[in-house]
Amino acid sequence: MKLISNLSHKKKLKKILQVIANWFYVGKLKPAPGTWATLSTLPLALLLNKCGPFYHMFAIFILLVLGIVAADFYEKEFNVADNSEIVIDEVVGFLITMLWLPQTWQAYAVGFILFRGLDIFKPFPIGYLDKKVKGGMGVMVDDMAAGMIANIILQQLYIHTSWLGAQIVFINS
Repeated sequence: MKLISNLSHKKKLKKILQVIANWFYVGKLKPAPGTWATLSTLPLALLLNKCGPFYHMFAIFILLVLGIVAADFYEKEFNVADNSEIVIDEVVGFLITMLWLPQTWQAYAVGFILFRGLDIFKPFPIGYLDKKVKGGMGVMVDDMAAGMIANIILQQLYIHTSWLGAQIVFINS
């Protein structure tokens, strides 16, 4: 009886890791699952930005740890390396992109385009990390780097230009 219970728990854990790896099945959308995953992350990024940087960073940390475990599981379970269905890396990368930025449509639009461009074209050091680091960490690290580079560029745009618009202010009633 205990063996059946353990098998049931293992099946549930495998299903949870699969759902995390492909971000609630968004990774199965074709074409461009990474772009769909980034789009699906917009509401979460808006919510976390509104909650404040502590919660935003905490969510990134939790999703990063879960992402490494889930991506590693997915690669081993399905015998694939960095499969396009694994999109938790895009979720974490875009959340990093939008950290400490104003809530403006311009910031989100430029952040989306910049992050996707860096993730797709993989300039140095993103491409280097993509080729050299393997496993779950390898899946995540190039998107983390793309998110960090995009965030630095966006921070500079915000500080030195008005391209990212004015902050959206929420008034409590």
